[in-house]
Amino acid sequence: MHPVRPELAAVPATRHAPAPVPATLRARFPALADDAVVYLDSAATAQKPESVIAAVTGYHRAHTANAGRGTYSWATTLSARVAAIRSRAAGFLGARHPDEIVFAAGATAALGTIAHSWGLHTLDDGDEILYNPADHAANVLPWHHLRDTLARFGRRIVLRPYRSTRTGEADTDDILAQVGPRTRLITTSHLHHVYGGLTTLEELRGRIDPEILLCFDCAQSGGHLPVDVTELGADFAVFAGHKMFGAPGVGLLYCHRRVHDRLRPFLPGGGSGVRVTETGLTGSGMPALLEGGTANLPGILSLAPAFDLLDEVGLAAVAAHNRALTLRLIAGLRPVPGLDFLPGPAYADCAVGYGIVSFTLDGIGAADLGFVLADAGFLVRTGAHCVPGAEDGAGSVRVSTHLYTTLDEIDRFVACVSGLAGHGR
Repeated sequence: MHPVRPELAAVPATRHAPAPVPATLRARFPALADDAVVYLDSAATAQKPESVIAAVTGYHRAHTANAGRGTYSWATTLSARVAAIRSRAAGFLGARHPDEIVFAAGATAALGTIAHSWGLHTLDDGDEILYNPADHAANVLPWHHLRDTLARFGRRIVLRPYRSTRTGEADTDDILAQVGPRTRLITTSHLHHVYGGLTTLEELRGRIDPEILLCFDCAQSGGHLPVDVTELGADFAVFAGHKMFGAPGVGLLYCHRRVHDRLRPFLPGGGSGVRVTETGLTGSGMPALLEGGTANLPGILSLAPAFDLLDEVGLAAVAAHNRALTLRLIAGLRPVPGLDFLPGPAYADCAVGYGIVSFTLDGIGAADLGFVLADAGFLVRTGAHCVPGAEDGAGSVRVSTHLYTTLDEIDRFVACVSGLAGHGR
């Protein structure tokens, strides 16, 4: 199990908690104005503050232009704003250089970019990638697609699956057992989208070839807890803007400078800096190499106020808030008859939690339970949660929180589930 960072040190699983989220802060999220509805699906997407909504609508209302495409003031001012947001994103994520940050269409698109820009270019017949089949489809299917694509051209790579632990983290012992001389990449969820387990892979440091690349899916951890890609030792890391208060359709792809010379153009076209030479396509360098076409400019602009809000509250405070909510939820649900937790913080030997808890309840399927909870005003995710191969199962209920979620909402949810379980008996 990963060591607990000082800022995420355990708090007692009691009613003690950080100071409640100020009403003025919650009031910035217009979709949450109806207190009768309790939104517990932030792992799917976060609610949007007024400042983010204003950034998106403001782009369309005034000085709409295309960044990097004109010399008039509307275009050049927009280009400068995008460059400033790139630099800010680098600092926010702990990247050392702005050219390590690529704007993508989302975390899924960013992972696909890695597979096709890096994988197609560098992998040879017999090379291996280690992955977790219980991860989100966005961090599973691109590697299978890459394998199938390469096989059509006579290069057969190997995908080696590894397990998760009872606490919902990547099983680093199993990873070490799978690593071999042909391992080229290990990919993992930083914060698992169903289990809520945090994986840093720090147990692998000094025990594997440093040439093996590490890829982290940070779609769930971004905006929920402090994330430092340099501290993680990441070569690649992906983030979903819409899960950290930004608009949908924008994501961040971190590419360490050491991998830049191993990347091929992705979606070459206008703005990518790619040109045709006698020896083939060449690029003008990162990050333009991976940013062909017109970007989602309102989405990129939405990241600035999202960062503002997260900086204002502090990511350590957001993490502490989610931890308190998680512990309260687990403690409340643990006595419910017939309730079983999926792997995750409920099985940890220390008080951890990052805002994601999944469970099943005897006697009622997850989908049916989700409908009943929605009728009672609680919006949760049910089903297989985008885990490939799990679609045919009964699924589970996933509760996920953010800084606007309150302890009172958690208590009301626990009371509702307890009542349903009692009624079923």
